[in-house]
Amino acid sequence: MLKFGKGVVKSRIIIFIAAILLLIPSVLGYLHTRVNYDILSYLPEDIETMKGQDILVDEFGTGAFSTFVVDGMSNKEVSALKAKIEDVDHVKTVLWYDSVADISIPTDMLPEKMQKVFLSDEGTLMFIMYDTTMSADETMEAVEQIRAISNEQCFLSGMSAVVTDIRDLSDKEVPVYVLLAVVLSLVVLSLTMDSFLIPIFFLLSIGMAIIYNLGTNVFMGEISYVTKALSAVLQLGVTMDYSIFLWHSYQENQERFPNDKDRAMAHAISNTFSSVLGSSVTTVAGFIALCFMSFTLGMDLGIVMAKGVVFGVLSCVTILPSFILVFDKWIEKTSHRSLIPKMEKLTHFVTDHYKVFAVVFLLVLGPAVWGYTKADVYYNLDATLPKYLDSIKANEKLSNTFDMNATHMVLADADLSSKEAKEMLQEMSDVKGVKFALGLDSLLGSSIPRDMIPGELTETLKQGDWQLILVQSEYKAATDEVNKQCTELNKIIKSHDKSAMLIGEAPCTKDLITITDKDFKVVSAISIIAIFIIIAFVFKSGSLPLILVSVIEFAIFINLGIPYYTGVKMPFIASIVIGTIQLGATVDYAILMTTRYKKERCKGKPKKEAVYIALSTSISSVIVSALGFFAATFGVGLYSDIDMISALCSLMARGAIISMFTVIFILPSALMIFDKPICATTKGMRSMNQEVTNYEKQRL
Repeated sequence: MLKFGKGVVKSRIIIFIAAILLLIPSVLGYLHTRVNYDILSYLPEDIETMKGQDILVDEFGTGAFSTFVVDGMSNKEVSALKAKIEDVDHVKTVLWYDSVADISIPTDMLPEKMQKVFLSDEGTLMFIMYDTTMSADETMEAVEQIRAISNEQCFLSGMSAVVTDIRDLSDKEVPVYVLLAVVLSLVVLSLTMDSFLIPIFFLLSIGMAIIYNLGTNVFMGEISYVTKALSAVLQLGVTMDYSIFLWHSYQENQERFPNDKDRAMAHAISNTFSSVLGSSVTTVAGFIALCFMSFTLGMDLGIVMAKGVVFGVLSCVTILPSFILVFDKWIEKTSHRSLIPKMEKLTHFVTDHYKVFAVVFLLVLGPAVWGYTKADVYYNLDATLPKYLDSIKANEKLSNTFDMNATHMVLADADLSSKEAKEMLQEMSDVKGVKFALGLDSLLGSSIPRDMIPGELTETLKQGDWQLILVQSEYKAATDEVNKQCTELNKIIKSHDKSAMLIGEAPCTKDLITITDKDFKVVSAISIIAIFIIIAFVFKSGSLPLILVSVIEFAIFINLGIPYYTGVKMPFIASIVIGTIQLGATVDYAILMTTRYKKERCKGKPKKEAVYIALSTSISSVIVSALGFFAATFGVGLYSDIDMISALCSLMARGAIISMFTVIFILPSALMIFDKPICATTKGMRSMNQEVTNYEKQRL
């Protein structure tokens, strides 16, 4: 790699110019990458709820719908508003009571079922169907147009409205996320590094790598809004270590090669590439593990972040050296003493009291595991969004005015007899929490045959081999009550029509709960096994991987167990993503210390001295790395109004600090206690036990 380092040094100006020019296609790629704001669209395509969504689009030409509450308007005004909504692009149809009866008919003369569906004492209700999918750009544009032609007495609810608000909120907040991460990282680096200018070049080189990563997402077609929101700050947090390592290596090599900065940098690049390559592999492995989720949001985030780590490594050994060499004089002028004090007393305390920290580990482990296994999560995607959003206000209005929350849809055989269909509709209506079941055979009562229903309405509710039934629930999506309701409804529709499907937000969320529970176990196992194998290969040891992974898993148990004791619900994705990211990103702290421990033991040092040297030489690096990760994510966690983003960033920030403490206090204790089995199971250390025993006998 020294030859590569010399090539980078020699071509630093070319690399510097090329790096800037590559930003142009990267920015264009970023601008042309579509963002998906619908989390449920990442469910597996082969489950029944997703197949039903495809049928809805293919057969009925509609992939989304909204409920529209109108308050305090006359029927004539409502009818005029309905006509305007029908003229909005990509609105397929609007169902209101004038779809089946003339508005001149007094409302109290309408069938009871119809009054129950469309009318209440405080307002009236419409169902708006779109010819595009729930999170399509065209649907979100239609939502905006409907809001524009409505007034403050109108409330547009449903997932399409929620998705539109998430898009607007996310697009507004993401630039602030990046700004907060950059400013807080700059503060941490300025205090912990020995130059005020070098942190700026760190952030510039990492920033370029982030832009390259975001630009190449165009080849994926689209990314989720969660990935878009997290990728920049997460890439900054997990790849900052590489820049710090290069800088420290460059300074060390300047002492080896005084007055020859080019040679010093060439050796620094060679050393960094070799060290960072091993370190980055564990981080990449953690992100790749997410790709094994059947809920493909994990693959979306995993691919983008694994790619980001690769760009971070390449930037660290090409772009950053070019910056440092080009602006070396300016960097020297802003040099200062690092504000991190030497921690000799702390290091002595930890190694002298390693048994105390072993006891602390055992005392904390039980409550940590208990909290980890009992922590509660939420699946309702709009439950924690800000109350000021229009869609959230509309959902509350729908619940308060009509006692309605989740809306299910049933796709049934179009050839189902009228008698069978009416029986099914009645049985569904009788299920606890079902407000109504609306189909062709329920709109005008049992005495009126199907051929008396208006043709436009028939086309809306019947197409090809399928008929559509709307089922309104009093329960909110992702609650135990609605999940039980969905199970009962599925039994009913299958008893009348084996091909029938129950679809909608609540059934999809029910599937999400089942699928992500399985994903959590799979991803956790894969990430632990993959990182275990990598560490075993790096150290050529059977025991060190177990110790290192256990130490970081202990930190993960504490991090994900805290919400149980504080009574905080986490987003469902947190329990899957955080453990994997925290393990992959912070096990590097443990690897750094253990590498030095092994080196000192192989030199023949006693275990206590080896652990002391390992801790004293790595503690500053561990603290800086952890604070850098913390700085990149903490500000976003405090600022974001999107709880899924806020919670994930807060958990990552806290996880970095907890991992830092476990590596500083618990890992040295583990190395001291398990020194004999480590030496016995690690290549190159097997003779250490005997050698050290003889050494200690001679001292005595």
